[in-house]
Amino acid sequence: MAQPLVKKDDDRDDEAEYSPFMGIEKGSVLQEARVFNDPQLDARRCSQVITKLLYLLNQGETFTKVEATEVFFAVTKLFQSKDMGLRRMVYLMIKEISPSADEVIIVTSSLMKDMNSKIDMYKANAIRVLCRITDGTLLSQIERYIKQAIVDKNPVVASAALISGFHLLQTNPEIVKRWSNEVQEAVQSRAALVQFHALALLHQIRQNDRLAVSKLVTSLTRGTVRSPLAQCLLIRYTSQVIYESGNNTQAGERLFYDYLESCLRHKSEMVIFEAARAITELNGVTSRELTPAITVLQLFLSSSKPVLRFAAVRTLNKVAMTHPMAVTNCNIDMESLISDQNRSIATLAITTLLKTGNESSVDRLMKQITNFMSDIADEFKIVVVEAIRSLCLKFPLKYRSLMNFLSNILREEGGFDYKKAIVDSIVILISDIPDAKEVGLLHLCEFIEDCEFTYLSTQILHFLGIEGPKTSDPSKYIRYIYNRVHLENAIVRASAVSTLAKFGAAVDALKPRIFVLLRRCLFDSDDEVRDRATLYLNTLGGDGSVVETDKDVKNFLFGSFDIPLVNLENSLKNYEPSEEAFDINSVPKEFKSQPLAEKKAPGKKPSGLGAPPSGPSSTVDAYEKMLSTIPECANFGKLFKSSAPVELTEAETEYAVNVIKHIFDRHVVFQYNCTNTIAEQLLEDVIVNVDASEADEFSEVFSKPIRSLPYDSPAQTFVAFEKPEGVSAVGKFSNILKFIVKEVDPTTGEAEDDGVEDEYQLEDLEVVAADYVLKVGVSNFRNAWESLGPDFERVDEYGLGPRESLAEAVNTVINLLGLQPCEGTEEVPPNSRSHTCLLSGVFIGNVKVLVRLSFGLDGPKDVAMKLSVRSEDETVSDAVHEIVASG
Repeated sequence: MAQPLVKKDDDRDDEAEYSPFMGIEKGSVLQEARVFNDPQLDARRCSQVITKLLYLLNQGETFTKVEATEVFFAVTKLFQSKDMGLRRMVYLMIKEISPSADEVIIVTSSLMKDMNSKIDMYKANAIRVLCRITDGTLLSQIERYIKQAIVDKNPVVASAALISGFHLLQTNPEIVKRWSNEVQEAVQSRAALVQFHALALLHQIRQNDRLAVSKLVTSLTRGTVRSPLAQCLLIRYTSQVIYESGNNTQAGERLFYDYLESCLRHKSEMVIFEAARAITELNGVTSRELTPAITVLQLFLSSSKPVLRFAAVRTLNKVAMTHPMAVTNCNIDMESLISDQNRSIATLAITTLLKTGNESSVDRLMKQITNFMSDIADEFKIVVVEAIRSLCLKFPLKYRSLMNFLSNILREEGGFDYKKAIVDSIVILISDIPDAKEVGLLHLCEFIEDCEFTYLSTQILHFLGIEGPKTSDPSKYIRYIYNRVHLENAIVRASAVSTLAKFGAAVDALKPRIFVLLRRCLFDSDDEVRDRATLYLNTLGGDGSVVETDKDVKNFLFGSFDIPLVNLENSLKNYEPSEEAFDINSVPKEFKSQPLAEKKAPGKKPSGLGAPPSGPSSTVDAYEKMLSTIPECANFGKLFKSSAPVELTEAETEYAVNVIKHIFDRHVVFQYNCTNTIAEQLLEDVIVNVDASEADEFSEVFSKPIRSLPYDSPAQTFVAFEKPEGVSAVGKFSNILKFIVKEVDPTTGEAEDDGVEDEYQLEDLEVVAADYVLKVGVSNFRNAWESLGPDFERVDEYGLGPRESLAEAVNTVINLLGLQPCEGTEEVPPNSRSHTCLLSGVFIGNVKVLVRLSFGLDGPKDVAMKLSVRSEDETVSDAVHEIVASG
């Protein structure tokens, strides 16, 4: 039963909010529903019971088939009541119960009677219910009534019919499309809501016909739309037409832009904002075209309505990412919003100012932000921190004041994500601004004195081990590091030991002091700490042993781990203990995000040598074992890489063929996986005739045919080519599948003795530069980059021309080079105008190569790129640049 109605005490705001439905149960409500059967209906009582039933349904309560049927039939009896409020509740209940097809007939006559009623409220609700519960058969019977309702003089009835059209468009689109004339007429309605619903439905009907949508927008932009809601819709449709038209219709685009600009002078604030937002989001919009939109948004910044201030500052924040100079005129107005009571508005104002501010305004902004930071939640603080980082990179001479600000807020209260954002920002600034290194490292050292997050402490110690030895006075950091050995948990103590060892390896003057500190760590209570101390003393020679070279020590401590962990894990699982020790060099370095899978004809399962290896760690081994069975490949040496299968035929064709490229130092072997998909044919002497006329550096060595290819039995034919050693030769190969076809008797399954020579044209195949590169990730790109050194670094800049987006340019270059993206840098944040992507891999000849790509938008769509390459061989660095230059 429902709780008795009591007055809520207004002074006790901390108590739970009162609900009149608290504690109701389905069983008791179903019992109450018997009042629907009373001869003398109590409309108020019946409405209360229906309200409880609707509450239960919306709370996820399920009714059994029997319960739902009983409630439905009981509710239908309420049609005899003339009470208007109860009738509306009946409509709602029928919609929510969703009666089955055989039950719908019971209420159809009552609903159709109401649909033709003179009472508009009955008519509107009856249309909504009928269209929700009816099927296509009944819909054709009531279609003419709905068409009449669409043009009804009463806006409530017309809107009900139009909304019903939306729902019916999902299930009966052909019927709804026949209402276009009536909907078109409703678009001219003087009722604001009817015009809004009619325009939305008309667009939905025509949305798959771009020309029809363009004509609709063109006709309506001439001023026939009066409703502000409909005007907002039309603005969105206009933006869509401009986007889809591209550069094909300049005159049409100008007409649409003029319409958007005219909407900036509309009397409705909603329409003005929608038009301004649409203009700012246009592709390739110029600063001159932005000016009127920025002007009205600037006026909204001083509005008394919080929603307008928020909408304006959020839009300006997005514009600042792509056109910062266009927003600078709004800076004074945005500075006044820093003290806005709405923290979301204040945060957006600050981050926008940080994007648009100049060097002279940095100090003033920092003072205002300092007071503001203590009043906002961590999620807003992170946004501000990221904006400050970008500002510091923009004005590196201001690093001291910005670094001090980050250091101050780092010592304040905050959660892990907030503190991590600050630490990451300081690390990035240290890396990109050389003058900030010593100041930033000291700030980090001071932070770990009181850091409560183990992960952050270990990351800071790791970074200290890389950057600390490169400073003018490395010894000043030793105290902070060694304090961690005494005052922290075992994980941080172990990390501190590793950092001390890195200082000892990199700075000879500190070695004696480091040896003393590491020996003290031998008495630690934790096994990991003691083991690390012992290992590093051995490695550095602190225990009296002789170390081979300083280079070996530095490679051990600072070198990158270039083997994918998943490959190492699989190799260790497959290792069988024996007298021969596990060889880490046997672990494949190629990175595979998922097992190799071949695309094949439906129902065909590759088997034998053509089947894909079971997982990433076995890919190269499996193919190498397979190729070793071919005598002609015996002297090719070690297999460097095998590509994913490349399809040479369309799906559902007579023959399914794909090819795998096996790369050796001096040879390339094409493995053609062939499947005969015709049951009535047997193929013999199957071979692929390869024309290498467009691959000058390749010469064919041998080809190995398939002697017999029965139906649904995949087999392989091989063609090998020789190429210059150590050269990443590229070229295009045309392929023709040649064979002898013999008819097969379907009853006996035996083939005829005589066959006919035939051939089948395959798709062309290309060997590209990326085929000579293995995707090998590194655990720490910065470490790996520093360890390779600048000796064989090559840097150059390239113009990539017009691109759809920065993300598209990044993906194109990644695919061209065939290297492994590191640290998630392949993902480009939305609306970014610059991005840095880190790539790693191994070039043929087992030469490590690292690439740093810096992208930037030069104009509306033109993309410029700075390519920095480091490798162990200068010819490889040059080769990477040649790939980009020729690609």
